[in-house]
Amino acid sequence: MNTDPTTGQPLPPDAIQRILFIAPKVHIYQIPPLSSTKGYNAASWTANNNQRQIFTARLRILETAIPLPHPSSSSSSGSGSGSSSGSSSSLNSATGTNGEKVTTTLLLEDPSNGALFAAAPYSAPAVVEQALDSSRFFAIRVVGDAGRKAVLGMGFEERSEAFDFSIALQDARRVLGMDNNNSSSSSSNNNNSNNNPGAAGRRLQPEAKKPAAEEKRDFSLKEGEMITVNIGGRGRRGRGGVEEARGGEHREEAAALYSIRPPPGSGHASKGSGAGMPFLPPPPSAREVKEERRRSRQNFSPQDLGFDDGEFGEFQ
Repeated sequence: MNTDPTTGQPLPPDAIQRILFIAPKVHIYQIPPLSSTKGYNAASWTANNNQRQIFTARLRILETAIPLPHPSSSSSSGSGSGSSSGSSSSLNSATGTNGEKVTTTLLLEDPSNGALFAAAPYSAPAVVEQALDSSRFFAIRVVGDAGRKAVLGMGFEERSEAFDFSIALQDARRVLGMDNNNSSSSSSNNNNSNNNPGAAGRRLQPEAKKPAAEEKRDFSLKEGEMITVNIGGRGRRGRGGVEEARGGEHREEAAALYSIRPPPGSGHASKGSGAGMPFLPPPPSAREVKEERRRSRQNFSPQDLGFDDGEFGEFQ
């Protein structure tokens, strides 16, 4: 049989309990009172080698759903119409659409034997607040005997566990209808405006002026209109600047070439004022030397070569 986790009393046989989240190991801290409206800082909880840590517990988020009995027809018929409408409205506010009472409780238990250390009924989002300086630490508001309340610090060893814990609380808020408070407040405002048309008219007056002041402007091009886009460096000035830069480069190259003096005997020097040495003819080849010698020998007479005239003969 299921029992109430906070009181230990037995629950009805048709009650349903399910565990939304379980963490085998969380660290519990005795934290100082809140000194700022911004929130809690977990850096002071773990200071001085975790001096404020008081317990290492197992965390469970337990959801309990208790179906409520339907009202009998006799009781509704015996009472007046006003009382019956009042009882039905109170029943809908307590049970919701499914006709059951759903509660969610955070349980801090001894990991060795499962004994309850502290319980925090999740009746509002402010019961659990995340620390400002860490995503692994939370401040939870627990309720003890005789309704006494205290705020304890709770820290996870892994960020993944802290993330799963936040997701489980988000699901619990959705089931408990905590996320629908804004929509219910807006619907109540609409009901009040219906009951008080004058106030609704005064509230709608500035809203009616907004469309007139914020008329949509047509920025489309009409027929015959054109858009001119000027891109820097692509106009006439840009082209002229590029040409001037190129001309300057050519002039610098020409000046560099003409600044080098020509070698001695070059054509420019010989054609000028005559300064410099003329080109030397190439030396004759061996064949030309032999032919020159042969031609020179043919032009000499025997007397020139040392022979006599043949009077005594060459041999006696």
